[in-house]
Amino acid sequence: MSQSDQNTESTNQSWGGRFSEPTDAFVERFTASVGFDYRLYAQDIKGSIAHATMLAKVGVLTEAERDLIIEGLEGVRADIEAGKFEWSVSLEDVHMNIEAALTKRIGIAGKKLHTGRSRNDQVATDIRLYLRDAIDVISGELSRLQTGLLDLAEREADTIMPGFTHLQTAQPVTFGHHLLAWFEMLQRDHGRLRDCRARLNQSPLGAAALAGTTYPIDRAMTAELLGFDKPTENSLDSVSDRDFAIEFCSFASILMTHLSRASEELVLWTSAQFGFIDLPDRFCTGSSIMPQKKNPDVPELVRGKTGRVNGHLISLLTLMKSQPLAYNKDNQEDKEPLFDAVDTVRDCLRAFADMIPAIESRKDNMYEAAKRGFSTATDLADYLVRKGTPFRDAHEVVGKSVAYGLKTGKDLSEMTLEELQQFSDTIEQDVFDVLTLEGSVAARNHIGGTAPDQVRAAVQRARATLQS
Repeated sequence: MSQSDQNTESTNQSWGGRFSEPTDAFVERFTASVGFDYRLYAQDIKGSIAHATMLAKVGVLTEAERDLIIEGLEGVRADIEAGKFEWSVSLEDVHMNIEAALTKRIGIAGKKLHTGRSRNDQVATDIRLYLRDAIDVISGELSRLQTGLLDLAEREADTIMPGFTHLQTAQPVTFGHHLLAWFEMLQRDHGRLRDCRARLNQSPLGAAALAGTTYPIDRAMTAELLGFDKPTENSLDSVSDRDFAIEFCSFASILMTHLSRASEELVLWTSAQFGFIDLPDRFCTGSSIMPQKKNPDVPELVRGKTGRVNGHLISLLTLMKSQPLAYNKDNQEDKEPLFDAVDTVRDCLRAFADMIPAIESRKDNMYEAAKRGFSTATDLADYLVRKGTPFRDAHEVVGKSVAYGLKTGKDLSEMTLEELQQFSDTIEQDVFDVLTLEGSVAARNHIGGTAPDQVRAAVQRARATLQS
């Protein structure tokens, strides 16, 4: 073997021909991605099978070579899934590890698989396939959580609780109505997720390194075989685009913000100071020193993981902000933030989807809390306006009534008619129909309102959207 052959043998087989010395051992480890991109193996093999099928159709491979390659790839997949595959850092990434294993298994035909493609379009294809699969799983968990919310909201349609602004008692609502607010947040998230999937579902395979290939490939065929809607239009953009990963992380950040807001309320509501709900023991932990403690760890962790996902979005935006076309090694850094965002979102949704249906409301505590803070004050103002009092005058009357209540320790509903009439002689006996908590929530009987019948109707409309 010549010195040139020896040098080639000691460098990476996918590109070593141009190099006269092997990669530094540290640089080899520093630049390798197989430690995290190995999880793309199923998508990589799927893309390679489609590529080989297409190459045989256009005459670049024989049918025998195609069959040998596909059989070999299936064997490699079986080894990986059986835990028999040895990943090598010296082969850099998942793509070259699989190709090297294929060639070792079937011989020279394995070296023909890469004809007409580059690792640039290969990895772009793999990530889209991976994220598409991940989105489908996440969409299922999101639907499961939304269904759990609707079930709980329907069960709690009549359960009165205080509604808050500035975390101060504002007006009475029902627990079911409050839960439907969470549902609406998640419904918007689900729409963003579907939009993201639709935009990413285009095939970059065939763009090669950046400028396409001279081989007579059929990109529409590989797109169809892989379940893509169509091939991407521009080869430069095809290999360098990571908008779909950024868009997913944007969805993930907004979703986690919504879950974090819900988590904050769950944490508050389980505290002794609120006592609105009980979480099942299986979603909580205790204290190593305080035996009485029951800590709401699941919502606390979801709240904490929100910052982690937000960071992944910023990482990807920063990664892409200064890259010239087309592919750059920087893009290797796209996978770890994306993978972790996928894992975190999936796990948080699973935890919430399991936990939400098991929440038990403490109705008496909610009701008593709604009685505090003059929560029907707005109802009294509306009553006066319906009786002909200008709103600003009505606002002043109610303000004085509240001040009187603070001095006497009485809620508006606990005052006598004579006490209320000292602030306005417009007030009559029928005022007590609107000053009760039940009357207050029932009076807001419109779409999006708090009336229990409206809550139940909203649940049914929401179920229809999930089933469509």
